Amino acid sequence: MKGMDNNGESFTQNVVATGLSNSGALLSGITRAMRSGDLLWVQHGDRKSRFKIVWVRNSETPQLIQAAIHLMKTESCPWAKV
Repeated sequence: MKGMDNNGESFTQNVVATGLSNSGALLSGITRAMRSGDLLWVQHGDRKSRFKIVWVRNSETPQLIQAAIHLMKTESCPWAKV
C-alpha cells in the first residue's frame, strides 16, 4: 500500500489484507499513523486501485495499526478475478 501518514509524509509499506470483498478489506501491520477519510493506493499483483480509509485503530497486538478500507467508485477491485 502507498499512502500519507498523519504528518503528510508519503510512505509505501507491505501489509496483510484480510476480509477481502469486491468493495474493501481490512489492512493489518501498518506502522505509520493514518487518518479516516484519507485515500491510499493498494497494489495486489500488478493491479493497483485507490481506496478510502473508513476507520483506523492501533490494535496493540502484532497486527500493529489496522485500517478498514473501501474501494473508490471509479476504481476496479485489484484482487477481483478478471
